Amino acid sequence: MGVSTSRPTAGVALVTVDFPPVNALPVKGWYALADAVRTAGRDPDVRCVVLTAEGRGFNAGVDIKELQRDPGHTSLIGANSGCAEAFAAVYECEVPVVAAVGGHCLGGGIGLVGNADAIVAAEDAVFGLPELDRGALGAATHLARLVPQHLMRTLYYTSRTTTAAELHAHGSVWKVVPRTELLAAALELAAEIAAKDGSLLRLAKAALNGIDPVDVRRSYRFEQGFTFEANLSGVADRVRDTFGKEGSA
Repeated sequence: MGVSTSRPTAGVALVTVDFPPVNALPVKGWYALADAVRTAGRDPDVRCVVLTAEGRGFNAGVDIKELQRDPGHTSLIGANSGCAEAFAAVYECEVPVVAAVGGHCLGGGIGLVGNADAIVAAEDAVFGLPELDRGALGAATHLARLVPQHLMRTLYYTSRTTTAAELHAHGSVWKVVPRTELLAAALELAAEIAAKDGSLLRLAKAALNGIDPVDVRRSYRFEQGFTFEANLSGVADRVRDTFGKEGSA
């Protein structure tokens, strides 16, 4: 259980997340993931990183139970900072990052894949931000990198999910494959990327980040400010207790 790194083929680092039962990450898990991705990217022998997960789904976001056990705001601050670091680690990784997504990819999972360089998804993969059902806000920054603006807003307001096939149609998912072929397909793409010159790949990653129209780190941190406001006002606890049903305004 936790975050592990392996080297399945030359030039490729495989970072695997495993937090049963649904890969809802505790605060320490987000920081461990950030450290693993950054460490892999700094390795001069690595030219591509593949990010994947064991178990039922890719990522279920923050461990809500950890937040509920904390009578104060220490866990919330830790989760917000940990998510920001993990998302930034993927985006700022010195080499391209390929996300291999199977099953659910929710909340924080959107932050990870939205900042990845490429996405390979299983046929059973579903993507969404159920934040309004969890008393939180955030990662619209990253969902907006996967779908058009009006669809992003509709998905965000309704907490609905979208499928791998739909994202493939929008051009944000590279390939959709059966679940049993997911890792092989992601490693195949990673190997094709890793066949390029490592120094040039690092320059290309820096160049592409430099021409992005949105500063993803700043944008996400702006969103998180509203999560703090929701918690301080008591709205977050009320919504979590009713799981997104209408409460008093």
